Amino acid sequence: MKLNLSRVVRGCRLGTLNNLGKKGDRTMEFPGCLLYTRTGSAPHLTHDTLQVISGIPVMTQLTLSSLAEHYEILEEYKEGIGKFIGMPESVFYCSLHDPVNTCPPGYVTNKSVSVWGVGGRLEMTAAKFMTIQQALQPDWFQCLSDGEALCGEVFSAKRARKSVDRSLAFLDECLKLQEQSEVLRSCVMIGVIEGGDIREERLRSARETAKRPVGGFLLDGFHGDAMTKETKLQLMSSVTAELPEDKPRLIFGIGQPDEVLECIEAGVDLFESFFPYQVTERGCALTFSFDYQPNPEDTVLQQNGKKKEGGDNRDHIDKVTTIKCIPETAFEINLKEKKYRDDFGPLVEGCSCYCCKNHSRAYVHHLLVTNELLAGVLLMMHNFQHYFGFFCAIREALRKDRLGQLKELICKQATS
Repeated sequence: MKLNLSRVVRGCRLGTLNNLGKKGDRTMEFPGCLLYTRTGSAPHLTHDTLQVISGIPVMTQLTLSSLAEHYEILEEYKEGIGKFIGMPESVFYCSLHDPVNTCPPGYVTNKSVSVWGVGGRLEMTAAKFMTIQQALQPDWFQCLSDGEALCGEVFSAKRARKSVDRSLAFLDECLKLQEQSEVLRSCVMIGVIEGGDIREERLRSARETAKRPVGGFLLDGFHGDAMTKETKLQLMSSVTAELPEDKPRLIFGIGQPDEVLECIEAGVDLFESFFPYQVTERGCALTFSFDYQPNPEDTVLQQNGKKKEGGDNRDHIDKVTTIKCIPETAFEINLKEKKYRDDFGPLVEGCSCYCCKNHSRAYVHHLLVTNELLAGVLLMMHNFQHYFGFFCAIREALRKDRLGQLKELICKQATS
């Protein structure tokens, strides 16, 4: 794997990851996101319906918590998770936890880390963890770490220090085991930056992890509400300043559009795509606009005090995202609401996804209120494509040095 930076604009990094995959022939642009999966499959979608979505990321995210219970089957299969699930050409990254599910604290020791699967708690020593990775054979994998030292009343500077010490010890042990495994030598191990909200420990974690032969870095513990936004962003910027420029920076548990842009400004490269799944599970559709480039025709009409008939896609989305009854975030609409029963327009005007081209809001509303499984399929197809399009817009904005305009548009919708 080789990282090429094409631009760095006020801390934001634009570039490509080359020589990815088993054959070394795949390339991925960043800032970007991974394809979120559960037990190796995109939620609600078959392999065929997934291919209908445009902009699918090159790298697919696996979660150890959903696969660890089945590793013996893969160990006997011997050809890795990619071929087993029918995606041999994909590039796989295996994370320790599922970003959608929160893990209860208090289950990390000096010798093991616990993950939570369908059958309950699974205790991972470094040896067992590396055995499972050898069965999965991912291209990248997150190392074991102690990610419980978040700020709050329960955790202290002492606990943050212990989390860094444990994570470094796990990293050293896993690196030794990787060197002994012929299968895993070609895999990229991602070091984890811990330390809670204690700046000194975060910096120590970053510096010490950077000294090890890891292929990239995961910023852990920045999700949730344990830290204020200001603290998060200050810590992220401090941490990324300590990391080498030629290795990718990933972040765990951040998916909302406005938060994504803030993290990119702090130097983060890669994100997960669990947010579209969460939106789908709420029966909602992503409708936020990322068209930051003004339409010349609209500008003239607005100056003349007129409004274009029908409106363009941006005008339409701005209107629907200002509705005050949106259930969770300002980036989505809740299609379970009765007002969509007679709305025969697409989820988003101008969207090219399969759902918007073939079905209406009224139809998806009907599927949701009658508990039809097709509702999840159609919403997942739309939400994934919309989210992947957002990252394309981010990269294009960075190329044109217009990320500020995109962020202004997104933040305006976040607070509407």
